Amino acid sequence: MYRFFIEECQVDGAYIWVEGDDVNHIRNVLRMKAGERVLLCSESGMEYESELVSLEGDKIQARILDIHGAESELKTRIVLFQGLPKGDKMDLVIQKAIELGASEIVPVKMKRCVVKLDEKKARKKTERWNAVALSAAKQSKRGMIPRVSRVYSFHEAAEMARGLSMVLVPYEAAEGMEYSRQLVKEVKGRESVGIFIGPEGGFEPAEIEELRESGGQILSLGKRILRTETAGMAMLSVLMFELEE
Repeated sequence: MYRFFIEECQVDGAYIWVEGDDVNHIRNVLRMKAGERVLLCSESGMEYESELVSLEGDKIQARILDIHGAESELKTRIVLFQGLPKGDKMDLVIQKAIELGASEIVPVKMKRCVVKLDEKKARKKTERWNAVALSAAKQSKRGMIPRVSRVYSFHEAAEMARGLSMVLVPYEAAEGMEYSRQLVKEVKGRESVGIFIGPEGGFEPAEIEELRESGGQILSLGKRILRTETAGMAMLSVLMFELEE
């Protein structure tokens, strides 16, 4: 069953009005007809199993058949704090993070980031990254669209992390896989978990100390050095395996 995302204001009693680019996709690309079923997912994580009723005009009307929670979502909210990488690597990070269950991606300016974005460039990048997020959410059948926030300073990100139930910081200088395994087991049942990933040059020692002071747990992902675009995927894969029900 095809899946599309809607805003709460599109729900009208027993019906939902599909708008925007999805109208063309349903009508002209998928060539769907009245009577066919779709899943319409709201921002709050609700899934509406619906039947297409009318495909005329600039909106499509669908009748709600059943309502249930987003069954594809993890119970724990995962926030990925990603140090800004070079080139188009952020697109890949966002795509894979969403496939692996991240609820939000926060791009972070860190001391060793090569990329320097002014306000205008950062705004344009954020728009592009959210488009990547939408596409990845559709492809992986997510029950919600994970948000890519504006670019945060490191201090802003560390302060945001204080409000999360647990914060994990993979760091190449950390040792002891047994401790890492223990931390991962403690994730289950937490309301929210943050993951901090450094840029290509890694974390500055002062950044690690600030994260420690914010409640961050420093852990190892093994003896091999992982690229910035790989480290987040590795951490998310481990958490997904632990949290999936």
